[in-house]
Amino acid sequence: MKPRIITHTPSAANEYLAELRDAVIQQDRARFRWNLERVGIALGMEISREMRYSKQTVQTPLGEAEIDRLTDQPVLATVLRAGIPMHAGMAQVFDRADQAFVSACRHYDTEDHASFSIRIDAVSSPSLEGRVLIIADPMLATGASLVQVIQALLETHGQPAALHIAAAIASEEGLAHVVEQLPYARIWVGAVDSVLSAKGYIIPGLGDAGDLAFGPKM
Repeated sequence: MKPRIITHTPSAANEYLAELRDAVIQQDRARFRWNLERVGIALGMEISREMRYSKQTVQTPLGEAEIDRLTDQPVLATVLRAGIPMHAGMAQVFDRADQAFVSACRHYDTEDHASFSIRIDAVSSPSLEGRVLIIADPMLATGASLVQVIQALLETHGQPAALHIAAAIASEEGLAHVVEQLPYARIWVGAVDSVLSAKGYIIPGLGDAGDLAFGPKM
């Protein structure tokens, strides 16, 4: 399916992404995490429009109100550690959702980081069988790690009824790879950049989301 790019329609999400990219503002780690969280909220609200609802009656202090409410709560998943702030934003939108976490990272084969493979260390998830799965990852670069993470989730925890992928920034190449490998997935992104470097970094992108949110890693 064709990816949905939410900043193609002007909204406050454009401001969140502008601050995420700004080399000066992003040095404030708390602000950077908060902006990732706000992007998660914005994407979560967009995804919520595609979910199933049923009419329910709510008792107010003065009477009864009929309102559409979610038929089924989704499973929210993310990749540790960079995905935590966006995941937190999603959890504000779907505050009764079950949650899943995957530990995955790039394993560099050379000192110049020109070649790497994806290593998945742990998967923690409820059953996904027949559920709506929403996975958030701030940067969709090559798409290789995201595809492997999703495949690991599905192989060990069942086949969801629907799959939604949310990213703050994606590369055109990464999007193409995910669409090819997971043609049934709905993809939601804040913005799409055209260049992917030889080392697998999105340009102009915003840098390393995990390091900016939580500090450099060894």
